[in-house]
Amino acid sequence: MKQRILDFAVLIEQDEAGMFIARVPDIQGCSTQGKTVEQAMERAREAIQVCIEADRMDIQPMKFVGVQRIELMA
Repeated sequence: MKQRILDFAVLIEQDEAGMFIARVPDIQGCSTQGKTVEQAMERAREAIQVCIEADRMDIQPMKFVGVQRIELMA
């Protein structure tokens, strides 16, 4: 079986406790956390591998375009 390289976008946010939350939008439910961005990214790589192996589905990552922020008065 020919191997291919998959490229996933990982969204990183910081929660109120200071932990970094890493989410992979291309894989539903695939997320993890770490005390540092580096740790969150390392764990995200592991989580992606586990999600791919567990689901046994043909994942086709979307092309990452960018992130925009919107500020609203509430």
